[in-house]
Amino acid sequence: MSTHSDAYTLILEAIDAGAFKPGDRLVEVDLADRFGVSRTPVREALQRLETQSLLTRDGRSLIVASLDHNQVAELYAVRAELEGLAARLAARHATVEEQRVLDELVREQVQIDAAPEALVRANRRFHRQVHLASHNRYLVQQLDLVHRSMALMETTSLAIAGRGEVAFDEHRAVVHAIIERDEDAAYKALRDHISNAFVARLKAEASKNDQS
Repeated sequence: MSTHSDAYTLILEAIDAGAFKPGDRLVEVDLADRFGVSRTPVREALQRLETQSLLTRDGRSLIVASLDHNQVAELYAVRAELEGLAARLAARHATVEEQRVLDELVREQVQIDAAPEALVRANRRFHRQVHLASHNRYLVQQLDLVHRSMALMETTSLAIAGRGEVAFDEHRAVVHAIIERDEDAAYKALRDHISNAFVARLKAEASKNDQS
């Protein structure tokens, strides 16, 4: 029978993939049936996700949490600093092989389909590789938590027209700085990349409000 960890990972991945969206109600018995696990590990996984603020209470029900404007701003502020630090450490510690992988990832991004799902997958692979290249397990753990919270946003900034192409150009600048072992430039390039994504999201939200 699957363990608590298995159930937790399955539910988390479903949220991350958008199968469960903010506001969706998660029912213990339905999740057990969906994933083929017993109810006990599902119950424990739901409690863990609630503790991490990925789920919230709506009466007696647990629903996927949503983020208000202030929470999104706070999340981007923390992410910008942590991602910048990861890039700085990657410039210092990345092996030649890790540099090569990052370079190949940005080259492959040019060929990627413009569908938001493909852009998101490529973006995740890139950022994850930078995190690993930092060679700091505690930083990687914190960034994992941040990226889980990012899954609570209903849309990705990469879905905004033109943002994907710009974002991948920004990735290229990050990799160039990492390969050159320029720690300050790597930090700034990745921090600015996250800041630009937040600006794009704010503009998109403002435009949506103007139309409503």
